[in-house]
Amino acid sequence: MLQTLHQTAGVGCGMSETLACLRWSVLLGLSVALLWIPGAAGSALNCHKTCICASNIVSCSKMNLTAVPTELPPYTVVLDLSYNEITRLRAEWTHDKLDKLQNLLLSHNGLHFLSSEAFLNAKQLRYLDLSSNKLRLLDEYIFEPLAHLEVLLLYNNHISQIDRLAFTGVNSLQKLYLSQNLVSRFPLELVADKSRLEKLILLDVSSNRIKALPVAELQALPAWIKNGLYFHNNPLVCGCDLYSLLAHWYIRKLNSARDFRDDYQCYLPAPAPAKTLVGVFELSSDYMNCSTFKQTDEEAFLEQTLTLSCDTKHKDMSKTWLMPGNVVVSAGINQTARVLPDGRLQISPVRSEDSGNYTCFAVSEAHNETLYVVLKVHNFTMNAGGDSLNTAYTTLVGCLASAVLVLIYLYLTPCRCFCCPDRGKKGGDDSIHSSMISVTPTHDDPALKAELDRHVAFIDSKDLRGQNGKLNPNGDEEEPDEEAGMLGKGRRRRSVAESISSVFSDTPMVV
Repeated sequence: MLQTLHQTAGVGCGMSETLACLRWSVLLGLSVALLWIPGAAGSALNCHKTCICASNIVSCSKMNLTAVPTELPPYTVVLDLSYNEITRLRAEWTHDKLDKLQNLLLSHNGLHFLSSEAFLNAKQLRYLDLSSNKLRLLDEYIFEPLAHLEVLLLYNNHISQIDRLAFTGVNSLQKLYLSQNLVSRFPLELVADKSRLEKLILLDVSSNRIKALPVAELQALPAWIKNGLYFHNNPLVCGCDLYSLLAHWYIRKLNSARDFRDDYQCYLPAPAPAKTLVGVFELSSDYMNCSTFKQTDEEAFLEQTLTLSCDTKHKDMSKTWLMPGNVVVSAGINQTARVLPDGRLQISPVRSEDSGNYTCFAVSEAHNETLYVVLKVHNFTMNAGGDSLNTAYTTLVGCLASAVLVLIYLYLTPCRCFCCPDRGKKGGDDSIHSSMISVTPTHDDPALKAELDRHVAFIDSKDLRGQNGKLNPNGDEEEPDEEAGMLGKGRRRRSVAESISSVFSDTPMVV
């Protein structure tokens, strides 16, 4: 061994230099041995050359690193190691516990090995990015230490096997991205089993190799889970159950069906030509004649007679109606609802409890369709709403008529003392031609005051309903009050505080 080291170093040792050569050989052997220690290739963190350190963020992206730098600060919260050449993440990638590390980014590294103890020193992780690597399988309990993990990115790998216990212990996980892999089995245990992830709101298994889905189990999931369940761009086999599943989701306006509507495709089964790819939402046409789904919205009032239409695209179809709560409409059970001979549903009289979703199933020998009607019942009768509106207009017409009568009385009533010789005009030569309306009497003649008193007009406020004794003489239009209109309380008028001389004010008007 000693001779081999001497030859390797190219050093010849004489008898007098044996001790020195021995020491040099031992040091060289130790150095070679250290190169084979796993993890020893990682150099110490250098925030000036290999990484960028900004407070509690350490970014070592695109530095051609083959191992995670050692001596990471214990206060590190974000560690970015993306776009490097780290192919293996061993248990000893960090010797110190990083109790404050929350975000770990390892994407685009060619990573193909994860140790089962890789995250023991980083248990506080909330965001883990392992996307765009070369991972092939996920072993059991591999993520178990990450009890606080919320987002896990595993897309764009080569994952073909996922152990059923791989995500055990990750109870805080909310979003899991598994798209663009080689997964052939839908991981139903993540969303349906008793041990499912309770907080998971997004599961993306799109662009994999899944051919069949557990449709019945997926249909039974809560809407908040189905809203974030993505499985488009998979080689699914066409079937009416698949169309029914996505059609229901689309009607419910779930993001998983609406956002990628055109990306849900499937292969037609035999006897169709091999590998005939069609859109799932096209299966209601001539491809498989699956039951179609439509939805309309209707509004009604209390005590109204309402007829709901089941407008199918084919004639002579047998129609069955379901009321809210999946109650079948049949004779003798639903006294207010009955199916007419043409297949329409008549509800008379409409009650408040009739609000909800109605379903019409139309079936024939060659076709079948399903239509949905969402009914909203207002909590008042149609006549009550009309009466309120008519009362408002009646009040307005009455006020205008009163104004016309007052003007006729003021200007068209003949003066009985107009031709009296002793009733000459004094002072300002007041007359109805020179002063149409005088707010305050300005005459000093007692006889004239007595005559004027005969033409003083007072408008009783009780005859002006809803006007508070005031009318805007400028003819401003009313401002409709939507809330008052719904409740049958008439209309709201603009403030007339700026009006100087209102003909309906409490101040006496003299002519």
